[in-house]
Amino acid sequence: MIDAINQVFTLFRLNYHNQYLKAFGNAAELNEVKRLWLEMLGQFDARTLLAAAKSVIETSEYLPTLRTMIYHCERASSNPDLPDAHSAYLEACRATSPKAAYSWSHPAVYHAGKRSDWYFLQTNSEAVAYPIFREIYEEICLSVRNGAQLDNPNPPALPEKPAEPLDKARNQEKLQALRASLKL
Repeated sequence: MIDAINQVFTLFRLNYHNQYLKAFGNAAELNEVKRLWLEMLGQFDARTLLAAAKSVIETSEYLPTLRTMIYHCERASSNPDLPDAHSAYLEACRATSPKAAYSWSHPAVYHAGKRSDWYFLQTNSEAVAYPIFREIYEEICLSVRNGAQLDNPNPPALPEKPAEPLDKARNQEKLQALRASLKL
């Protein structure tokens, strides 16, 4: 992993020469930044880090921040069908009920919405709900990138055979029993 971080910074030095030298003028500062990046990007494998660095170089004229690098690592991760956190949040908020029957872009979105609480997502503003959803979603995405398999949501099934309707006498008996239990 240390080699991958060093390779990423070498790519940045070659590509963003003047910006790189201005940002990391001395070796002590560069080593501190590398330690921070190693800690924050440790969840990604070396292949993902290098792919993300190449993606940054192709799309940006400026030396990336750590947050930009994390974003590109997420996009380059082994599971490219995971939507970004904000898109997943919007999907979770807009999904129709029953939630388990909705056609999710990825099961991670459903599980993050369920853990965040559907009612909470529907009744709170984005400023309140999104940070909580994002934290849960990123945790789930990390587990997916590390190989966890998520169950697809199963919509509740209708009974195979509908119950037989009760006759009038049986309905009256049930009503009397209900009134007695409620002491009416």
